[in-house]
Amino acid sequence: MKWEHAIKDYKLFLKIERGLSINSIDNYSRDVRKLVHYLDTNDIDSTPISISADIIKQFIYEIAKNVNERSQARIISGLRSFFDYLIFEDYRKENPLELIESPKIGRKLPDTLSEEEIDSIINAIDLSKPEGERNRAMLETLYGCGLRVSELINLKISDLFFDEGFIKVTGKGDKERFVPIVDTTKKYINIYLNEIRVHIGVKPGFEDTLFLNRRGKQLTRVMVFTIVKQLVEKIGLKKKISPHTFRHSFATHLLQNNADLRSIQLMLGHESITTTEIYVHVDQTHLARVVEKYHPRK
Repeated sequence: MKWEHAIKDYKLFLKIERGLSINSIDNYSRDVRKLVHYLDTNDIDSTPISISADIIKQFIYEIAKNVNERSQARIISGLRSFFDYLIFEDYRKENPLELIESPKIGRKLPDTLSEEEIDSIINAIDLSKPEGERNRAMLETLYGCGLRVSELINLKISDLFFDEGFIKVTGKGDKERFVPIVDTTKKYINIYLNEIRVHIGVKPGFEDTLFLNRRGKQLTRVMVFTIVKQLVEKIGLKKKISPHTFRHSFATHLLQNNADLRSIQLMLGHESITTTEIYVHVDQTHLARVVEKYHPRK
């Protein structure tokens, strides 16, 4: 079995059997390609079936010189998943990463913005330009609904159920969920729809796409990142901010205002409550308030 053939089948498995998104599939396959590149660079003749644990240990030792522990752990996890797939398909009997331990890493707490910082970023948008109304509606949606960037750019007009107070979001693995939408977010989306988008020459295939670029096509993830980066630089905010920060802030602010974790989990589309629990660690003052309010010895 050749590596390219194995990677192609693996990507198909991740898509069909595990229902992963294109971004996740690309990340998993990228980890395997890093191993293949190492083998080619060092003239090591090993196939997916014959490669040994010792060779993989050498590869991990080499990458450890250039990447941090978190990246090492992710690559090891990706390779372990690939060889688990080969075992599942009866190509191998054992996983060469079975005895290879990932580096011990702490839980990375997400960066968040205060309500004032979010207001400052949104207020910095130049509304004299047509894309200004679009950008305001996008950031209000990121923060108001706690969306991932991929969920934002794939949002459809037909996903807006404003009368019912919800939007339909397609998340990881094409899993759908309904997220409440507040009046402020609805207002800015309507302004964009009725005053800006109606004047855009929409390209075929994008008639139902909510947020469009100037050429009438769907926005890219990179474009949304660039918009946020430019606004953060404009107000001189000294934080490492990305579109995902608005999602983190959405969850943190809900928690600060006494929303329960289960509700936050459902709105964020987390499969496990453990993922949502990270926001408890972001806001330790919330824990103090809980003890102060509910402990019998308060």
